[in-house]
Amino acid sequence: MLRPPSGSIPDQPGSYQFFDRDGRVIYVGKASSLRQRLSNYFQSPGQLPIRTAQMVASATRVEWTVVGTEVEALLLEHSLIQAHQPRFNVRLKDDKTYPWLALSVNDEWPRPFVYRGKRRKGVVYFGPFPHVRSLRQTLDLVVKTFPVRTCSDAKFSRHQKYGRPCLLADIGRCSAPCVGQVDASTYHGYVEGLSAFFSGDTESILHELHNKMESASTDRAYELAARARDQLAALEEASSSQQVVVDASGTFDAFGLVVNELEASIAVLHVRHGRLIGRSGFIVDRIDVQSEGELMVTLIERFYAERATSIPRQVLSSVEVEAWQSAVVETWLSELRTGPVTITSAHRGKRRQVLAMAVENARQDLARNQLRRASDHNARSKALTEIQVALELKEAPLRIECYDMSHLQGTDYVGSMVVFEDGVPKRSDYRHFLIKTVDGNDDFAAMAEVLRRRLSRLDEDPETTGRRRFAYRPQLLLIDGGKGQLSSVMAVLEELGLRDEIEVASLAKQFEEVYRPGKSQPNHVARGSDGLYLLQALRDEAHRFAVSFHRQRRGARMTGSVLEEIPGLGPTRRKRLIDHFGTLRELRAASREDLTALTWLPELVGKAVFARLHQDETAAVHLAENERVNDADGGD
Repeated sequence: MLRPPSGSIPDQPGSYQFFDRDGRVIYVGKASSLRQRLSNYFQSPGQLPIRTAQMVASATRVEWTVVGTEVEALLLEHSLIQAHQPRFNVRLKDDKTYPWLALSVNDEWPRPFVYRGKRRKGVVYFGPFPHVRSLRQTLDLVVKTFPVRTCSDAKFSRHQKYGRPCLLADIGRCSAPCVGQVDASTYHGYVEGLSAFFSGDTESILHELHNKMESASTDRAYELAARARDQLAALEEASSSQQVVVDASGTFDAFGLVVNELEASIAVLHVRHGRLIGRSGFIVDRIDVQSEGELMVTLIERFYAERATSIPRQVLSSVEVEAWQSAVVETWLSELRTGPVTITSAHRGKRRQVLAMAVENARQDLARNQLRRASDHNARSKALTEIQVALELKEAPLRIECYDMSHLQGTDYVGSMVVFEDGVPKRSDYRHFLIKTVDGNDDFAAMAEVLRRRLSRLDEDPETTGRRRFAYRPQLLLIDGGKGQLSSVMAVLEELGLRDEIEVASLAKQFEEVYRPGKSQPNHVARGSDGLYLLQALRDEAHRFAVSFHRQRRGARMTGSVLEEIPGLGPTRRKRLIDHFGTLRELRAASREDLTALTWLPELVGKAVFARLHQDETAAVHLAENERVNDADGGD
C-alpha cells in the first residue's frame, strides 16, 4: 500500500477506513488526530503487531472522513462498522452463548423467559447467567413472590378464550391475568418487583416483605402473614445465588483485561446493588496500534455498542486509563444512559478485589483459548497444506466455496453454496439458490446456472450492491460430483473468462476421489488425512444445506396446496398459521381446541382447518362455507 503524503492527512478528528484490492472495507478506526494515528501504521512491518501488519499488508488504500469532534468520530466509526462489518475490526463474541433472563416489557402483560441469541427491541435483559438450570430455579422461586405469567403467548390466548386459568394459577405461581384475576396496576407492580430483584436490588424488597409480615401478624391477619413469610423465604433462597461482593450501594461493571502480542481477553463482572449478578467474557484479536489504556476504552465502547445491557454509572477498568483517552466514550455512554458515566480504576478496597477477580477470569479465558486455538490452528493449517499439495494449487485455499444441488424428480430445484474460511465454516456467507432456468432433472445445467450467477458478481462493488456475501473471491471452488460436474463448471469459467483465475475441484461420493481440470485420473488425497476430512466436511455441509432448503420449499408448497383448498383461509392467515405452529406436521398435531383458541382465527375457520388436515373434507367445506357467509373477505 502506498503511504499518503503526510501533508495530505488532516490533523483533525475523524474516521479512517482501509480497503483491500477488491474495494472492500477491511478496517475502520477513529482518531482525535488522523495524521498522528495513520502515521503509526506506516512503520516497518517488523515494528507493528502481527495482526496490524497483516491488515496493512492486505490493504491497498486508506481513506478518511473529517468530523467536528471526537464524539462525532466515535459515532461515525460505529455506524461504518455496522454498515461494513470489516473483517479486522474487534467483534465481541462469547465462546459460549450464555442464557439471559428476558422480560417482554412492551407486552400488555409482560412475561419473563430464558433467552439466548440476538437482542430484540421491547425486551429488557438481565444477566448473563453461567447456567440455565440455576436461572430457571431462581425464576421459579421469584415468581412465588411476584406471580407474573411465564406462559407463551399462544397458551395465554388459549386460556383467555377458555375463561379459566392454568395450573400455575392454582398453585400460586401466576396471578392469572388471562382471566382478569389481577388488575393491570397490581400486575405491573409484580413486574417491577421481579425486575428490581434481577437487577440486584434485593435488600429493599426483603425489607418490605419483612415489614408486611410483621404488620399482618400484629393485626392478626395470620393467613396474610404466612403468605408474606413464604414469599420472604423464597426470595431469600433465590438471592443466596447472587454473591455479595461490595456494599449495597455498589453498582458498576468491572472490566478485567489481559493481553499478549496477538490477542486480548476481557472479562466483565456485572455488580448491581453490591451483588454479582452476571459475567461476560470475550477474546479479540489485537489489530490497532493502541496502548493498553486505549485498547481498554475501545473494548468498553464496543461492549456497550453491541450488547443490550444496562449501562451503570461507574465502569471500573483494571488498567489505568488517562482522562483524555476515556473522555469521548464517557460522553457517548452518558448520552446513551441519559445520566453521567465515569470510567475509572480502583486501587484499594472491595472494588479492587472485584477487579482482581475480573482479571483472573480474563487470564483463565485467554489460557483456555490459547490451548484450544493452538490445537485447532495446527490441524486446520495441516489440512489446508495437504489440500494445496494434493491438488497442486499455487497457494493454500484460505477460502473454499462448495456447491450442491437438491430436488425431487426435478421439482423444487435448489442449490446451495457454503463457505469455509481458514478451515472453519463462515455461515454468514452461506447462500441458497432457486433454480430458474432448468426444467426437469439436469444437475449439470443447474450447477452451471448457480455458478454463473455467483461468479458473474465477482466484480460487483459491495458498497453499491450491498452483497457482501459475494464480495470475497474464492481460492478454491469445490463441486459435489465427478468429472461431468467438473466439466460443466469449467465451461462456465471459460464463458466468464475466469478459467485461469479460480481453482476448481470436484469430490465424487463413490470412492471419495478428487478430480481436477485437465486430468483423467483423480488426484491422490490420503485416506484418513486432515485434508480429505476437510473436503468431506465441506461436501457434507453443502449437501445438508441444500437438502434442508429443498425440504423447506417442498413443505411450504405442500402446506400451501392443502390449506389453499379451505375457503376463508387467505394468504395472510395461512402464513400466520404456519409461522405460529412452525411446520405442517406440528399443525396436523394441533388439537381442535388449539386452533379455535387462536384469537386472530375465526372459530369456524379453525374447525375447518382441523377437519381438512384430518381428511374430513365434507365437514371442512361445510364449515368453511358457513364462515364465508359470516366473513366474506376471509380476514385477509
